[in-house]
Amino acid sequence: MNILLRKISPAILLIVSCTLIISSCSQNSSDKNNQKEKFPLENDSINIQEEIKEPEYIITYTLDSIVNEQQIDSFNTGYSNEERKQIFAINRLDPTRLKIGLNLLIPDTLFNDFNKYSPFPKELALLDSIPKAVLISQRIQGFALYDNGRLVKWGPVSSGKQSTPTPNGLHYGNYKAKKKISTVNPDWLLPYYFNFMNFEGVGVHQYALPGYPASHACVRLRLEDSQFIYDWANQWELDKKGQKIEKNGTPFMVFGVYDYKEPVPWQNLGEDAESNRLTKSEIEILEQYSRDFLKDQKNFKDPEEQKEFLVLN
Repeated sequence: MNILLRKISPAILLIVSCTLIISSCSQNSSDKNNQKEKFPLENDSINIQEEIKEPEYIITYTLDSIVNEQQIDSFNTGYSNEERKQIFAINRLDPTRLKIGLNLLIPDTLFNDFNKYSPFPKELALLDSIPKAVLISQRIQGFALYDNGRLVKWGPVSSGKQSTPTPNGLHYGNYKAKKKISTVNPDWLLPYYFNFMNFEGVGVHQYALPGYPASHACVRLRLEDSQFIYDWANQWELDKKGQKIEKNGTPFMVFGVYDYKEPVPWQNLGEDAESNRLTKSEIEILEQYSRDFLKDQKNFKDPEEQKEFLVLN
């Protein structure tokens, strides 16, 4: 076949090629005309394919016991600094608490995004009308920050011990200080303090996390979390004399009941991955807090804005 083609003159080849091209173009034009006649409404339509989302990875946990010095060394060398920090945060502990006899909850996968371990939902519709909200769950010893119902950040806490519990309720961010001296003990320095109960002197701040509720009513945080809330949440707005609240600060919603008699609840994740999720009764409490927020004029500078939210909700 190749030999025959070499013997055909270039002129003949050119004529044949042009004939085939014209015939093909004529056929394509005819096909397009037929398609227009059959489907005249589809010419201006856009075919949008639905985005296919990969299923969310389900994290599984195991509970490991530190029984000797060799296991401590193995833990320190087997994980990077960032990975160890995440594991300690999941266990509501400071790194200095690592010792023989400690039980550690270990996830099967260590992600860079700590929000993947959040016991709080990524979206919470009951908060979608609230610009910023701080949730503090005493039951699971964790906080969550929401921006119009979308999770921004979560982390571990240590709330009030049994004899001095943190009061539940809808509170508001009042004043803050990068360094505050404790009213309980003048030797205690409270970095990145953000008060949400003015007369009671209760707020969030950085302090030791022992893995259980241990404070004198305040809510203890890791340093990086206390710094974040310090910058992220809003203080109250006072009148010129500094005596009257004209606008509330960011709401701090404290809820849930910690069971001091049972083992720490996050260790149940090894058997039940849903055990630390918000319960129906806790959601109902948060819904009531949200309704109370919308009814308070001090949460809105414009009365008409408040009316709109009340109508929508």
